[in-house]
Amino acid sequence: MAEKTIEQKNSSWTTWVALSTAGMAVLAALTTLYMGKFSSRTILAQAQESDQWAFYQAKSIKGHTFEMQKQHMELEALTLKGKISKDLAEKFEKTIKGYEENIKRYDVEKKEIKDKAGALEKEKQTAQTRGGKFAFGLIFLQIAIMLSSISVITKKRPLWYFGIALTSVGLFFFLDGFYLFY
Repeated sequence: MAEKTIEQKNSSWTTWVALSTAGMAVLAALTTLYMGKFSSRTILAQAQESDQWAFYQAKSIKGHTFEMQKQHMELEALTLKGKISKDLAEKFEKTIKGYEENIKRYDVEKKEIKDKAGALEKEKQTAQTRGGKFAFGLIFLQIAIMLSSISVITKKRPLWYFGIALTSVGLFFFLDGFYLFY
């Protein structure tokens, strides 16, 4: 009779270990899913940020080209002052003003691009942080699953308890990946 009670106790304990290990495995699978999701978001944001900086560089080059042409036209107009007709002088002035407008437009566009690149950098950093937190959670959950499995084989309950404790740590990092507690 005493043997049946011990056997029933062990069977009940084994059931609890199996159920908790299954729960750990589900949580580990979800953690892996979100870790991959935020890793992909990090890569995507990095690519978009790089595209914005390339666009910024192109605008800088175009703006610089207009500045050089404007300076050239100003020097040309100064050199020819008094030697050219009024109509030609007005054309020089109109062309110089056109260059100034383009320079201002490119400066505004560069600022917009820089702001967008900065927002993408923040998005990338947040996704990277979240992915890292899910990765930490996954490590603890994998160790917890291993300890729970070993506890059934060796019939050592403290290993299972330690696995449950590590699951709590893994769950904390899982939730931290969503809410960014710190």
